Amino acid sequence: MSVTVRVPAKVNVQLAVGAARPDGYHDLANVFLAVGLYDEVTVTPAESLTVTCTGPDAGQVPLDRTNLAARAAELLADRYGIDPAVHIHIAKDIPVAGGMAGGSADGAGALLACDALWSTGASRQELLDICAELGSDVPFSLVGGAALGTGRGERLTELPVGGAFHWVFAVADGGLSTPAVYREFDRLNEGAHVPEPVASPLLLDALRTGDPGALAAALVNDLQPAALSLRPSLADTLAAGTDAGALAALVSGSGPTTAFLAKDDDAAQQIAEALLASGTCRTARVALAPAPGATVL
Repeated sequence: MSVTVRVPAKVNVQLAVGAARPDGYHDLANVFLAVGLYDEVTVTPAESLTVTCTGPDAGQVPLDRTNLAARAAELLADRYGIDPAVHIHIAKDIPVAGGMAGGSADGAGALLACDALWSTGASRQELLDICAELGSDVPFSLVGGAALGTGRGERLTELPVGGAFHWVFAVADGGLSTPAVYREFDRLNEGAHVPEPVASPLLLDALRTGDPGALAAALVNDLQPAALSLRPSLADTLAAGTDAGALAALVSGSGPTTAFLAKDDDAAQQIAEALLASGTCRTARVALAPAPGATVL
C-alpha cells in the first residue's frame, strides 16, 4: 500500500519583514497565495526511511535526513511511537531553491501522506504544529488557498479570495539561500528604522474581490532589494516580464524565481513566451491561483 499527496507551490503577494529578533528570526506579515504548480509525494512501507526524487532539478534535492519530507516522517512517527520505515518518493515540479516553498511543500506532503498511511488520527492542529516545527512556510503548504502568516510566518489566518489570478513564474539558473537573503536584508537596513510588519488592507481587499489590477498595485516584497543585491541579473528578468505586459512583477519570496501577474490566460502565455525569448531566465511557467493545499490523491 502507498499514499500519494499533491502539494502546491506558493507566491508571497505581500512579504513585509520586521527587524531581526534576538533569536535571529524576523517578524513577518506574509500573505501567501498557493499556485497551481505541484509536487507529488508518495510514501510506501519500507525496511528503513529512504528518500528518492525525480523531476526538474531533482539532483539539487537532498536525499538524506535533512530533507523536510524525511524530517516530517520522523517527527510524526516519534509523536505516535511508530518506526518511520517508509520510502518517500518526491515527483518534483516546483522549482528548487526558488522562493516558492518547494521543500516546505514536500514536508507538508510527506506529513499528510504518512498520517494517512499510518492512520494516526492526528488532528488538523497537531499536523499544523508539526509543520511549524519543520519550518515557517510548511503550515501554509498544508493549508493552501490564501493566508496571512504572522510571527515568523507560521501562524496562519486563512483569507477569502474572490477569483482566479493568472501568474507567470520565471525560473532562474541556480538558487538563492533564504538565510543569505535575510542576512543581506539586515545589512541593507543596518541603522535604519524597520517598521513593524502589517498586512496591507488594499492587498487583502484585492484578494477578496478577485481584482488583478488592484492586486498588482498592492504587491510588495521587502526581501526584493536584498535578492536583487545578491543577484542583480534578476532586474533584467523583471523588466522583460513588465515589458511583455505583466500587470506587476516581483521576486517570489527570497528568490530567485520572479513572479508576474497577468490580466488573463492569453496575456500569461504571451508573457511566458517573451520571458523565454529574452534569455533572462531558464524557463517560464504559467499557473493559476489560488490552489488547494496538500491533498491525498
